[in-house]
Amino acid sequence: MEPSASVMSNHTLNSTGGAGQWDVSDKAKLCRFLCYGSEGDAYTAKDEDRVSIQNSGALLSLLQEGRGAEVVEEIKRFAQDGRAVRPGPALFALALCSQHSEVKTRQAAFKALKDVCRDPAHLFSFIQNKKQLKEGMKCGIWGRALRKAVSDWYVEQDVMTLAAAVTRCKQKEGWSHQDLLRLSHTKPANEATALVCKYIMKGWKEVQAAYSEKENSEEVVKVLSYLEVVEKVKHSCDETEVVNLIEEHKLVKEQLLTDHLKSKQVWRALLKEMSLHSVLRFLGKMTANKIIEPGSPVTQAVCERIQCEATLRKAKIHPFSLLLSSENYKRGHGYQGKTKWEADSSILKAIDSAFYKSFTNVEAVGKRFVVAADVSASLSSIVPGTSISTAVAAAAVTMIFARTEADVDVLAYSEGVLVPCSVSANMTLAQVTAELVKIPGGTTDCTLPIRKQEPSPSW
Repeated sequence: MEPSASVMSNHTLNSTGGAGQWDVSDKAKLCRFLCYGSEGDAYTAKDEDRVSIQNSGALLSLLQEGRGAEVVEEIKRFAQDGRAVRPGPALFALALCSQHSEVKTRQAAFKALKDVCRDPAHLFSFIQNKKQLKEGMKCGIWGRALRKAVSDWYVEQDVMTLAAAVTRCKQKEGWSHQDLLRLSHTKPANEATALVCKYIMKGWKEVQAAYSEKENSEEVVKVLSYLEVVEKVKHSCDETEVVNLIEEHKLVKEQLLTDHLKSKQVWRALLKEMSLHSVLRFLGKMTANKIIEPGSPVTQAVCERIQCEATLRKAKIHPFSLLLSSENYKRGHGYQGKTKWEADSSILKAIDSAFYKSFTNVEAVGKRFVVAADVSASLSSIVPGTSISTAVAAAAVTMIFARTEADVDVLAYSEGVLVPCSVSANMTLAQVTAELVKIPGGTTDCTLPIRKQEPSPSW
């Protein structure tokens, strides 16, 4: 949520000096940066995409202290555990580490590339970050270490995983697989990987000409068959054929043509293997295109998937993600374009059920918390970039603590007023929201809950 000017001034005052001063380690600031792209203790939605050297001071300090290997391990941990709001800050931090003057830091960063950049989009973003960090410098970015790291990203993957990855995401941020293979001087370690690289560089016709007359290994035949399917679906106008290819070879939306996505049958085929994150993202589009209709078998299947606890756990869906999905779907139209839909009540009930089940996905910290909710006049505003009111957002965050931690005190504060709130783990979102908004609002003073706790010996 975006704090007002008065919040920022009060907050800054008590974070930087005076009786309210407290110390935050560079390691803690690094974790903040990796999580939401800012080292500060106040998250502002408008600054979401502004990751740069200017807001990574703690990261630079840790590198200057010779703790680069520790920074890289933290980057890997955030990437592998899915702890970050978005991958951008971790990719920027890894790029910065890969260009540090200390050899051990650079080596650790390049070694971690495969663990952090788990799909082509991440790899392209990492390369673009390196390019931007080198702007204004005479030397280029394609040294021996980067060439080897990028080359290893391609040649050390399972070949079928690689074939799927390069056909799903071909280019991003001005970079393509052709660019990376050319600049890294990649030398495939086996015939199957060489086939995928040839497909990237020369295209399907060259691959056909090169391998049609040869006696190929079983692995090469398998890759050839997969690439043939990918090419076949791109040139097919037969709905039944496209559906069969999707179901048989588990093709995804990114491997199809735009015209294919006008078909209800194609969407139904895609749904069978679509990730839960993608299902939630495309709910509005599928409803607008009548793929999701009241009482239909497809709608029932979607509802079951959304509510499945095992699926929620495997996808690591956070409660707040489900809240965003629910509010976006309720809105009945997208932020851009002309797509409109009428929300299906069974889908909304399924998301609501999943919202409460997903609290088990949040790992408890096991510490004592005071959650102080600002109930000033700004509580009636909307969180920037969403359709969620700040009251509902505050209630949802409060619920996450109340349902996952054993020792939580919830307070509500406004101008000159700080009162305890009766929020328990078994309350619904509507009940928690009602508990917060029933307290009269005024102007914001973020120092109230902090000053309240200072005299207490227990804190």
